[in-house]
Amino acid sequence: MTSWRCAQYRASSAKPHEVCVQPRCSACHRIAGVLPAAHRARSATHAMRTSFSPDIYVCVTTLACNQQSHCQETTMPVPNYPRPPFKPQKQSFPGRTEKMDPRPDHGEDSYVGHGQLKGKRALITGGDSGIGAAVAIAYAREGADVAIAFLPDEQEDAARIGALIEKAGVKALLVGCDISDPSQAAALVDKVNSTLGGLDILVNNAGYQKYFETFEDITLDEWRKTFDTNVHAAFNLVRLSVPLMTDGGSIINTASVQSKKPTPNILPYAATKGALANLTIGLAGVLAEKNIRVNAVLPGPIWTPFIPSGMDEESVENFGGQTPMGRPGQPVELASAYVMLAADTASYTSGTLLTISGGAVTL
Repeated sequence: MTSWRCAQYRASSAKPHEVCVQPRCSACHRIAGVLPAAHRARSATHAMRTSFSPDIYVCVTTLACNQQSHCQETTMPVPNYPRPPFKPQKQSFPGRTEKMDPRPDHGEDSYVGHGQLKGKRALITGGDSGIGAAVAIAYAREGADVAIAFLPDEQEDAARIGALIEKAGVKALLVGCDISDPSQAAALVDKVNSTLGGLDILVNNAGYQKYFETFEDITLDEWRKTFDTNVHAAFNLVRLSVPLMTDGGSIINTASVQSKKPTPNILPYAATKGALANLTIGLAGVLAEKNIRVNAVLPGPIWTPFIPSGMDEESVENFGGQTPMGRPGQPVELASAYVMLAADTASYTSGTLLTISGGAVTL
């Protein structure tokens, strides 16, 4: 949640000072440790006094600091995200955010960017809800123009995220389509190219998941549908997007900890995520010569519409309780990982499978 806190600081030889609490200092972009000397001496008006709190940066300056762009609202972690047990809830696929209890946190009121993706152009599939929505908000606030693809039934969620993208002062492109249909996928990429003028970042995030009571309930049609959406569509979008990444780029696939530790009741989904993780490593080698980096994020239990629409009610009620943190992650808690992998500062990071699972170990 966003925090702006002011207090009076007095020292024996100092006038009252305003305390600006900033976990990420917008002037020096540091998160932990002692503030660097360069920050302390940033300017004659800004270098009055600094101090360090063991928990967060505390920038202590005269009240003139309030006139500087340095003092801004910044991202603060929410200390007490919801823990199970949750209320029984069941939705049909793909699920709706507003019907979830509790509502997921996508960073609407908390994520603050620092220009890490300024001038970039991104396509995020499944960008209307869940992890994709959090990534879309983060990318926009980091300065990227953002296109999101979503199923037509999710228009309301997509419009809400689109408004947040535009509010960040960047371009928003919303495309309702079925990416498992090759012709619709091709039209999507053409639309992104014509509207944004190219592509720098592709996030293959859209997915399909269904819960099965027994192995015998898994039909070949369901198996194919899951692979068509989660693997074949992702590969096709890579194939279509690479020619647009003329100056290099970043491809990020949303895999899952299911790729390493499958849950029997969602076996088709787990199998696709294993395939996607392996595809990520292979593509990293193939596309390196084009200066295109390929990585994957492997989320653990994350509170998204996937959960009430793709699991039984008992699993939903206890979702995330098995992790060392004792709760599911929120979509916004993954956003910074997708930003890092997309940013130019990660220029030597490719073929990486980044697990974010609340401390749950997967081998």
